[in-house]
Amino acid sequence: MSQETTDFFNSHSLNFLEMALRHDHSERMANPDGYGRRRGDCGDEVEFFLLGDSKKLETVSFFIQGCVHTTACCNTIACFAEGRSTEQAWQITPEKIADFLQTLPDDHFHCAELAAGAFYRALKDLS
Repeated sequence: MSQETTDFFNSHSLNFLEMALRHDHSERMANPDGYGRRRGDCGDEVEFFLLGDSKKLETVSFFIQGCVHTTACCNTIACFAEGRSTEQAWQITPEKIADFLQTLPDDHFHCAELAAGAFYRALKDLS
């Protein structure tokens, strides 16, 4: 294992590593009830897909073309939101995402903002 890889694993929290490496919420839905997309200045692109109604989110998935930091942020949102009320989902903020991940670098906070922005657009489309 290279020094760079070892440093990556040693410099991140378990929450960050789990969210960065999960793939169970990563899928494009054919007919979502809510859809939102955003592209960041960094070039990352995020799409969120929601199944549910204006009261409860049954399924949350996403598709990204971006970095591991954006993946961690999107997975955090999916885990926080799935099975919850839409009212609770609107309370997911970039700050809450970064707090949960613990080791999201300051210069990648925009990844949390990008993910949350795409998610908010999907919530608005669901309403």
